[in-house]
Amino acid sequence: MTDNYQVRRAQPEDIPGILKLLVQVDMVHHNARPDIFKGPATKYNAAQLAEIIADEKRPVFVCASEDGHVLGHAFCVQKQTLGDPVLTETRTLYIDDICVDEAARGQHVGTELYKAVVAYAREQEFYNITLNVWSCNPGAQRFYESLGLVPQKIGMEYILR
Repeated sequence: MTDNYQVRRAQPEDIPGILKLLVQVDMVHHNARPDIFKGPATKYNAAQLAEIIADEKRPVFVCASEDGHVLGHAFCVQKQTLGDPVLTETRTLYIDDICVDEAARGQHVGTELYKAVVAYAREQEFYNITLNVWSCNPGAQRFYESLGLVPQKIGMEYILR
């Protein structure tokens, strides 16, 4: 927490702010890959967000200003591999979506969100934290690398048309 904002678990009153950020996330991806991402859009509606926020297995963190304005969010999903013949039974906290409001970038909002995710993951005794980053978003990749994340695997494609 700083003097200007705090990171906490998302609450239902954060939904309008989260929806605005989800549009920003979509537009970053749409502008880079309009062949894949529609724009402007959100991947969840308000009702779906309310369900996600209430789900303990899908923690959502927000960074909010003193007046309650949502400056950033981090959606997480608890994952566990069980009974796989090759993979170990690992508990992973997957960051499904992370976004900092365009107007709040450079204020360490993303770093503080990530620190909250790490603290939660340690408290809940997860083995690791994972996320995906699109190669068309090199700024995000540099940001994650600055936090100590390293590539785990790389997805590749061949466009047929």
